[in-house]
Parts: sequence; structure tokens; C-alpha cells
Amino acid sequence: MSVNPHFQRVALIGFGLIGGSIARAAKLQGLASEIVTTARSEKTRARVMELGIVDQVVATNAEAVKDADLVILCIPVGACGPVAQEIAPHLKPGAIVSDVGSVKGAIVRDMAPHLPKNVHFVPAHPVAGTEHSGPDSGFAELFINRWSILTPPEGVDAAATDRLRAFWAAMGAKVEVMTPDHHDLVLAITSHLPHLIAYTIVGTADELQQVTESEVIKFSAGGFRDFTRIAASDPTMWRDVFLANKEAVLEMLGTFTEDLAKLTRAIRRGDGEALFDHFTRTRAIRRGIVEIGQDSAAADFGRQHGQLGNKP
Repeated sequence: MSVNPHFQRVALIGFGLIGGSIARAAKLQGLASEIVTTARSEKTRARVMELGIVDQVVATNAEAVKDADLVILCIPVGACGPVAQEIAPHLKPGAIVSDVGSVKGAIVRDMAPHLPKNVHFVPAHPVAGTEHSGPDSGFAELFINRWSILTPPEGVDAAATDRLRAFWAAMGAKVEVMTPDHHDLVLAITSHLPHLIAYTIVGTADELQQVTESEVIKFSAGGFRDFTRIAASDPTMWRDVFLANKEAVLEMLGTFTEDLAKLTRAIRRGDGEALFDHFTRTRAIRRGIVEIGQDSAAADFGRQHGQLGNKP
């Protein structure tokens, strides 16, 4: 039996890269009779109105969620708890409430206590994005062939989860369902730790006294360029991610530190065989990612806008 992904009124709280892409994709696929949004900044709200992407732009979160049967919080993880408390009295009975944060355990802990029993809470994480932010950054193709992970808390109505799954699938995403804690452990190694490393490497380069800033930029090789792209991601979002997923990130960081120490010893000892074996294993992982369609073999700078999304 197919599930109808169409909603009468979809409310998007926050309108950056992800919120804007949801609005564009949902409108393109006819997934909502009406899309209403709000944002904290009056400047952002004005820009969304200029873009003409949604049906209505309102000034408050409470006004946005009124009569909505799907509410998606497209805001930093740290803001989700207070916003859930704010909108709770205004939610329509039977509405599905979701989010797009890349941490799920904290989202459940922060949002669930505030939400009324007569709504369906289905957290989500679209594993897609770019380093860009703001209302102009979104595009309808962002979620195509990317994963969207749903993490419904125990006891949530399965029909609500199925309907949200269908909504994301209709926007082109591949959908997986897992527990919040498992999600956070997986994303700690696949997304959060790589971002932490990128921020560190770019910061180290910035602090080097032996070279000028212009030399770092002028002679940046492909690897450093990739790190700078990742490190250009929204600082507010990533601050909240690392604080909210602290335990899993620290666990993965400990494992990474041990592996880095092994490579350090191999380099110090001139152990070329150990280095070659390690690089061979990691090369195979890269090939596997390309083979399942989660990336292109082309260099990053050769991709066209909309062909690839990488995120937290």
C-alpha cells in the first residue's frame, strides 16, 4: 500500500540551505498545498518573500505552525528545544513534527518533553548540504540520491514515520530509519569528526608563521581545498553539533588519535609497508563510496551546482 507524501500545509521554521531546499523540492514535486515559513531575522524573511519560493512568510514561529500538518525545524540543534516549547501550544492535533539536525539524541531529549501527546514526533537528518548558507543557497536537487535518516522515538505512530519517509523519498532522498543513539555514533565518524579535523587543519595553516596567508591560499592543493570547503560550514550549526554529540565525537576522536599515533610511528621508523597497507585500505573505502553512488569520481572543483551535496 502506497503512502501519500502530500501535506495540506507545511511549516518550515528557519530558511537557510536545508529549509530553502525543502521548500523548492516540495513545491517542484507538488508535496504541499501550502508552504509557510518564518525565520528569526527580518532580513531573511524579507529575502524569502522576494524569492517567491513559499506561499506565505510570517513573523513568528507560533503563526507559522498554526494549522500545519507537517512542521520541520530547520534551525541549529541548540535552538530546537526552546522552539519546541514555544510552538507546542499552537500545534495542530495529529501534526507531524520533525527537524533536520545532524544530532538526534539531543534533539529527542530537548524537544520531546515539550511536545503534546497528540502530535507525532519524527526527527530527521538529511545527510546533504554544501558549505553555503542563507535563503539563496538552497536548490531543489539537493536531496536527490542522498540519505535522509529518520529517528522516531520509541512508541511513535508507524504511520507518521511512513508518511514522512514518503515525503523525503518524493524529494529524491533514500531513507533509512534507526535509533537516535545509533545515528549519533555513525555520524560522529562519517561527518562530525571529519569536520573537526577540517577546522583544525585550516586553523593550523592559518597560524603558521613560516608562510604568509597568501601562500597558503596560492599553493593550496586539492586536499587542502577540500578541507577549506568543509571548514567554511556554518559555525553556529557546528558549534551546536559538537556540544550536542559530545560523547560520540570524543569516542571517535580517541580512536582516531590512536590510529594517527600508529601512522606517526610508521613515518618515524620509515615503515613504508605499514603506510602502503593503510593507504590501500582507505583507497578501497573511497572506491566503495563512489560505486554506491554517494559521490562522483570527478574532482570537487569539476562538479556543477546541484550535482552533489555534502553535509553534516
